[in-house]
Amino acid sequence: MDVIQAIKERRSINFFEAGKEISDDQIRELLAIANLSPSSFNLQPWRVVVVKNPERKKVLRQCAFNQPKAEEASAVLIMIADPKGVEENMGRMLDSWQALGYMKPEMRETYKGMAQNLYGAENSLKRKIFAVKNTSLFAMSIMIAAMGLGLETHPMDGFGEECIKKEFNIPADKIIPMLIAVGHLKSGVTLLPRAFRRDLSEFVRFE
Repeated sequence: MDVIQAIKERRSINFFEAGKEISDDQIRELLAIANLSPSSFNLQPWRVVVVKNPERKKVLRQCAFNQPKAEEASAVLIMIADPKGVEENMGRMLDSWQALGYMKPEMRETYKGMAQNLYGAENSLKRKIFAVKNTSLFAMSIMIAAMGLGLETHPMDGFGEECIKKEFNIPADKIIPMLIAVGHLKSGVTLLPRAFRRDLSEFVRFE
């Protein structure tokens, strides 16, 4: 599917075909494509828990305010923003930049210092914003890539974060910006026309 067509046709689907599976390989393909998303300093501060097991989806549904799509979708992706991504990925990122010729070896410490200054201390608000911002870029890429693979999605903001962390063994220092339900539109369901969108004149300014 053409990328412009995918953006125009993507919808947030509420009604998924229950019981229709997506293979692990399909999920891996989807995530591998989305993993090409941009990120600040290429630090990729995201993690994903793929929930496919029917019993685990029932648990997730309870954490998601009993929304049926959390159970009926073929898979639900728990998107995790990791503030520690700076420290965990910095070395490999700089190794790659150096090997590919993006920087000279003597600039390594300079770039490391720049990143630390930009993103702040590990437990700072600045660092949390960094992690959530970049994970959201990754999430949007997942939803566009899903269209290209013939899948439908719904980004979910209605859930209890502490419930999900407890039930799915996610450390307290991580942040869950959203869940993404992935699957196929339920047979016989016709989508209503796309809802209200603001006119560009309301929020765009040229200078």
